Amino acid sequence: MKHLKTIIYELKYFLLLWSTQSLSTLGSAMTNFALIVWAYQEKESALMAALLSVCSYAPYVLISIFAGALSDRWNKKYVMLVSDTCAAICTVTVLILLQLGKMEIWHLYILNALNGLMNTFQQPASDVAVSLLTPQQHYQKVSGMRTFGNSLNSILAPIFATALVSFAGIQTVITFDLATFAVAAGTLLFGIKLPQMRAPEGHKERVLQAAQNGLHYLKTHRGILDLILFLAAINFTASVYHAALPALLLSAHGGGEYAYGMVNMVSGIAMLAGSVLVTMLPAPKSRVQVICNTLLLAMGTENFFLAFGKSVSVWSVGAILGWIAIPLMNANMDVLFRSSIPITMQGRVYAARNTLQFFTIPLGYAIGGLAVDHIFEPFMAAQPPTSVLSMIFGIGKGSGAAMLFFILGVLGSVTCLVFRKDRNIWRLEKQSESNGGT
Repeated sequence: MKHLKTIIYELKYFLLLWSTQSLSTLGSAMTNFALIVWAYQEKESALMAALLSVCSYAPYVLISIFAGALSDRWNKKYVMLVSDTCAAICTVTVLILLQLGKMEIWHLYILNALNGLMNTFQQPASDVAVSLLTPQQHYQKVSGMRTFGNSLNSILAPIFATALVSFAGIQTVITFDLATFAVAAGTLLFGIKLPQMRAPEGHKERVLQAAQNGLHYLKTHRGILDLILFLAAINFTASVYHAALPALLLSAHGGGEYAYGMVNMVSGIAMLAGSVLVTMLPAPKSRVQVICNTLLLAMGTENFFLAFGKSVSVWSVGAILGWIAIPLMNANMDVLFRSSIPITMQGRVYAARNTLQFFTIPLGYAIGGLAVDHIFEPFMAAQPPTSVLSMIFGIGKGSGAAMLFFILGVLGSVTCLVFRKDRNIWRLEKQSESNGGT
């Protein structure tokens, strides 16, 4: 108990920030879930729904590298407050449009783009704030707790959003989102004290030069760069997955809103279980091996269960296998980054990382939506019911998405096996240990 009290005392400001920000994230996740369902039901198009995510990620990818350089100079608390406030204003706009009955999907595209722009500043500031509030010996615990919060939100968001939309309308979901923002913003403004951070190296450099320095750091640290490129390749497969998932679960025989919500909830439960393991397990002998193995498990299981499954129970088993080990991957990757990159460089390096690691996400969403609507669904619709493909992937709407998931399973597995042989990534582990990583 004395040891536990010591840990709580050392992490008191992090715990306050984490708990309130997780609550706000729950509200945002509920709103996003409700709007994705609304968009797909309005247009019955995987592409139109996927473009919501494309609009969120595009500005994030394009501007993130410069935002990180600015974030290194600015007060982290106020960067987070301003970014979250702008996002809340966008949410208020959605609520007003819905109340007036004038909501169009292009409104959501614009608002999502503005949200993505704000997130380019919020994300690197938040990452550095966590480093400032966390003693290095607690990095793995903190990473597990952050993943725990995200996992819990993944469970609760579809349940709460579906219930509130059914009984009180989407406006109530958005109102709850705004209330959680108020709690998080108030706590950050009045309750969180961030330690002073000494001026970063080269703090008088221009923004463009600072961004170049972030890229140069990655160029001269190939282990970090190659790990980022590995995750970029995985993110492409994962974003195609997310683009195709509503088309499969909302349209296929045995699917619907219940199936979509249930599979999302089970994914969250699996991540929650993995998060608990992260906080309890000791540091592994090889963090790189954990990253490679967990990603291979995720890519090589759930996609095939979605491709061949015909019921919520089978899809849910796939969700468990696909997501239970992701917290282990996130925690070990996070420790490698935080223990390898100097804190005075983290804002710029994380921003460069975000650009390289996440540029594949809008591409994946766009390609996934186009592939479902214009390639795989028409192709499967043209197959006779007695064909081999129809017997494997089903007939009717959703069968094309099932075929795409089979391809994603193969692509994701091959990606993991290729990057597993990258020697630079394995050298990163030794460099982290020499820098005092745990």
